[in-house]
Amino acid sequence: MLAFLTKNSSFGTNTNKKRGVNYMMKKILYETEAINQDGLNGQSYVKNGLKVAVSNPREKTLGTNPEQLLGLSLCTCMNATLQAIENEQGLKHTSEVRVSVTLIKGSTGLEFLVKARIHIPDVALSTAQKLVNLAKSRCPVSKLLSNSSNYDIEVVKDY
Repeated sequence: MLAFLTKNSSFGTNTNKKRGVNYMMKKILYETEAINQDGLNGQSYVKNGLKVAVSNPREKTLGTNPEQLLGLSLCTCMNATLQAIENEQGLKHTSEVRVSVTLIKGSTGLEFLVKARIHIPDVALSTAQKLVNLAKSRCPVSKLLSNSSNYDIEVVKDY
């Protein structure tokens, strides 16, 4: 699919000044729409695709929740990005990403604390840090979170 966002599209007037990104001429590679009509207890879904039960994480109700979905989104995207980088560097894919998401009540209401811990065995810690720094700047989910003071990434020797 080849489509370009224009000045009149919903993304067309967004400019991220920090990174100097202008969204007016970006090629769309993939697009999806997630839908929730039930709030916290019910289901969320993608048309003609995934349907998941959702529930309040502070109750003993069956279903996933925003914290888990955010954690899964970040760990999957970050590890896929690391896999691509490892392949580019001629390295075997061995990285593992674990993400914890904590719900807190902050000064402005409810907030998430997001901490990614990344282990890449068989490479020096300094090399792992370089790979993770590159992945942090390339992973779309990480880029969405990167301006938040509630987001942290740590390279670990072991879990």
